[in-house]
Amino acid sequence: MDRRAFVAVMGGGILAAPLVAEAQPAAKVPRVGFLLGLSPGPSREVDAFQRGLRELGYIEGRNIAIDYRYARGQVERLPELAAELVRLNPDVIVAPYTPPALAAKRATSTIPIVFAVVADAVGAGLIANLGRPGGNITGLTSTGAELGGKRLDLFKQVISRASRVAVLYNPADQSNVLVLKELQESAPILGLTLQPLAIREPRDFEGAFTAMARERTHAMFGVPGVLTEKYKEVLVGLAAKRRLPSMWGHRQFVDAGGLMSYAVNFYDQIRQTAVYVDKILKGAKPGDLPVEQPTRYELVINLKTAKALGLTIPPSVLLQATQVIE
Repeated sequence: MDRRAFVAVMGGGILAAPLVAEAQPAAKVPRVGFLLGLSPGPSREVDAFQRGLRELGYIEGRNIAIDYRYARGQVERLPELAAELVRLNPDVIVAPYTPPALAAKRATSTIPIVFAVVADAVGAGLIANLGRPGGNITGLTSTGAELGGKRLDLFKQVISRASRVAVLYNPADQSNVLVLKELQESAPILGLTLQPLAIREPRDFEGAFTAMARERTHAMFGVPGVLTEKYKEVLVGLAAKRRLPSMWGHRQFVDAGGLMSYAVNFYDQIRQTAVYVDKILKGAKPGDLPVEQPTRYELVINLKTAKALGLTIPPSVLLQATQVIE
């Protein structure tokens, strides 16, 4: 081969190489739908999920895409938002709480769904079995519906005079209904009478607290959910205005000024959903992944609120506290 032929052949090879490289298909970026009952904006739930993804090497916008949908505290909007996500055909839908998880389950029987803080996954009808959920859904349960007796017992230790406890709950939220049922079963054992008060929208709040005053209620339990979490500052403020000791099913209410809470760490469980997402993206079937149950619960007490209410928290209760806000 003469010199000119050699150069021509080599030059053609060099020019052809980039064209072959450019023809390679780009790696598919996995897509996740994230369905929340909250409003858009800074969110500890979203932060927790993104942190869990980063721990596994996923960076939003780089090697994973996330489509967010927010119900803005309105349970009735969740089915429409779930349907929107299904139309986007994501690889996985993350629906942390019970109402979003139920909406997602009703919207698709094929796209994998992961939940994070469901009070009673079997009782809510999300799965048939904790060990082998089957179908297209799995995740982590908070067992919040099973904590009624412990919550009321702790509350009774702090407010020994209490005999009547109001329960704020949203009947449109299936998790709230399950939690109320467990509380009703546990209350008589502790000598407590419950006063269930349904709240479906913000305009029901004032009437519920007026009913507590009318019945001379000694204390109240607030069931966490799509509605109550959006308006936690309003509800905590109403309890403070009425000088009503309050137990809550989520620590964020105590951070906002409520008296105490006993629950799992919601944000840690949402962070853990990233592990399920990773397994599903790598080929695991959600129905084969056992639902994780909590092994640790947090008792959070706000001593500033206790002082404002004129309450002294017994040392036996303080010793059980995971965190005390002073």
